Amino acid sequence: MTVAVMLARKGHDVVTVHPDDKMIDVCRLLETRGIGAIVVTDDAGAVAGIISERDFVRALAREGAGFLDQPVAAYMTGDVVTCELEDSVPDVMGRMTEGKFRHMPVVEDGRLVGVVSIGDAVKHRIAEVEAESQAMRAYIATG
Repeated sequence: MTVAVMLARKGHDVVTVHPDDKMIDVCRLLETRGIGAIVVTDDAGAVAGIISERDFVRALAREGAGFLDQPVAAYMTGDVVTCELEDSVPDVMGRMTEGKFRHMPVVEDGRLVGVVSIGDAVKHRIAEVEAESQAMRAYIATG
């Protein structure tokens, strides 16, 4: 299965913020949308970074609540690992596991087209394995 198939099932809705947005606003978005990370995009819509719940915990531990008035650019991960629509789900899962991150922006021709999480990938991988198992059972039952 590819990322394109996963996004077709999940949807392409992506919450984004600008590097100049305040951390408090991002915190509110994470809470109201029930998500764990937000992609940071520049004025052209290209991926400039990603900000996650983990980034908030680190900033709070280091600086106290004062960081909430600061811009996202000061705390986002700027070197973002992305994937493309034709990438396989197992490949994406492996890259997330190896990099120890849970969210990956999906890009096509340099433009953001979606975001996948490790939870999305695991969910779709489990569905794929279950479908294979059911097909095998059906094959055995008819043989």
